[in-house]
Amino acid sequence: MLHLDDKAESHEEEAEQPLRLMSRNLEEADMDITPMIDLTFLLLIFFLVSSTPDKNTVVDLPPANHGVGVSQLNSVIFTIGMGGLNTAPVYAGDGRVPGTELSDDLGTRHKQIVEAVERGFRENRPNIIIKADRNVAFREVSRVIKAASEVDGVKIHLAVLETQ
Repeated sequence: MLHLDDKAESHEEEAEQPLRLMSRNLEEADMDITPMIDLTFLLLIFFLVSSTPDKNTVVDLPPANHGVGVSQLNSVIFTIGMGGLNTAPVYAGDGRVPGTELSDDLGTRHKQIVEAVERGFRENRPNIIIKADRNVAFREVSRVIKAASEVDGVKIHLAVLETQ
């Protein structure tokens, strides 16, 4: 027969023995990242479809009533934006992209336009496209036309928004 004292001694002996951690045979877990990749592509598509272009680089062009389009691939493009105290800003490229703005000094700007048109003509881009905001004064457009027309053989086109 066990007495209460014997039970207490057996519990003390068990308490003195070190605890053994049960080791499990853990299999190496492979993580399937296919759903994560799918989710990434879905998010990418969502943001591409739902994003809006930068409003600062878009030029508000008047709608076209007559004429045909000109390919931008074989054209030198100038964009005239709104603003400026004495002159409107002119950009060498499609849109008001930072870093492409030509000089505010009219003489320097004239030289920059002529150089860009000559470089484009040498690169087999004989068309000049001039894009201007709807409210830009014609004198600003005329300055760009005058500088671009100094190069023989180029065709000058004024850009308008195509109606459908």
